Amino acid sequence: MMKSRGRAPAAVIGLVGLAALSCINDDAVFTSLRSFEDPPAAAQGFLGYATGTAERRPICGNCHVGKAADWRQTRHASAWSTLQESGLAQETCEPCHTVGANGNVVVESQVAWASTRDPRYQDVQCESCHGPGLDHVTNPDAFQPLPPLEVGIDLTRGCGECHSGTHQPFVEEWTQSRHGNMNPAPQQQAACVQCHEARGIFKAWGIRADYLEKEQAAPIPITCGVCHDPHDATNSHQLRFGIDEPNEDTNLCMKCHFRGGIPDPALTTEPHSPQGPLLLGVAGWRPPGFTFADDTIVGTHGTSRNPRMCATCHVNRLEVTDAQTGAFVFDATGHLFQAIPCLDDEGKPTRAQDCDVSDRSFVGCTPSGCHGSSGAAEAAFVVVQSRIQTLVSSLDALLAQLPVSEFNPTDGRLTTAEGARFNAQLAALRGSAVHNPFLIESLLTASIDEVEMEYGLVAGAFPSRHSDMR
Repeated sequence: MMKSRGRAPAAVIGLVGLAALSCINDDAVFTSLRSFEDPPAAAQGFLGYATGTAERRPICGNCHVGKAADWRQTRHASAWSTLQESGLAQETCEPCHTVGANGNVVVESQVAWASTRDPRYQDVQCESCHGPGLDHVTNPDAFQPLPPLEVGIDLTRGCGECHSGTHQPFVEEWTQSRHGNMNPAPQQQAACVQCHEARGIFKAWGIRADYLEKEQAAPIPITCGVCHDPHDATNSHQLRFGIDEPNEDTNLCMKCHFRGGIPDPALTTEPHSPQGPLLLGVAGWRPPGFTFADDTIVGTHGTSRNPRMCATCHVNRLEVTDAQTGAFVFDATGHLFQAIPCLDDEGKPTRAQDCDVSDRSFVGCTPSGCHGSSGAAEAAFVVVQSRIQTLVSSLDALLAQLPVSEFNPTDGRLTTAEGARFNAQLAALRGSAVHNPFLIESLLTASIDEVEMEYGLVAGAFPSRHSDMR
């Protein structure tokens, strides 16, 4: 049976009062901790907002002042008014716009808002993820309501209980993505966990967080909470880092998609997750005398012409309508993370990797203004793919004529053959030609020239290196 008290412990009151008197923090507002009313019995231990004040302040914020102040800036804090002002408010929507069983470990549905209809439980508050807080405030040391980090279509807890369905299919799409289906081998290797496993990522990023699954043995994939901070609205969509900075250290996507962009004979001479450096124009092996005026090409995806960087193409929303009637079918969220996804018979993006160009969506290519229409983007894609494939084939044919001794990964040196092969492999990776087609073409043509000169070979015909690919 759940215990109940009308006041927080005196020790806690004293400590918070002392903190209020002795600390100044520009990021948080300190208030005196006051007693609170016991929640209605039907609420099953959920506290909700403090009563008797015009300000909507979660009781949890009496102690967790900073977190509550940050939370107030998020869309969760205005979830109820957002629903009411939408013109589409229905009772079936309320469980995801109020405090209740959705998002936390509670299974019984008739709790908090659903069982009381009390305004103190409006909005998505702390307890929506952490669960009922009464036991914690009455005995903080004995019980801590931890939120879940894992998500899933069938889980009765976590972000997916609300961020799912026809209008919000975030978890359905994420489940199909590679973020939700990580390769299990890297998740168990010390050198790889910093990008392949949730706890390893948190450690690498300096994020201190407690959650239910923290001590479990099984690896945790890249779930919502890895990229999104539910407490902080500093970045768009409550992301832990920005997406608009052309910087490998501070751009959210590039914090993992940046490795192996440049060959290093001491580590590896094969590219691995080089999308960030490629987008920014710094990837690849540079033959002697190689120059590339990346900043003069406004069409390059890594320039100021594309302020959302990776997210412009890889996280783009798409409303799917019926081709015959125009009726709404599906609201894709972009959480497949496919830039030009394959579409099914209804026009919905799928996890498929290989399909005809005509069966792909190029809608994500137009928001930044780089391409005037989906058709123009598709035409550019076809041209780029053809040109790059021809260049890769020409370079591969040259490299196939070289002796094996030119490819020695253990001798600590980088030969022209190994550098050129790195560029061929870089270009052949899925999506590389699109991330920076101008750099890829320049690297390939320069590699062909260098291999021809150093080894006395002659390549077959390949495209003019100065043609416009835009």
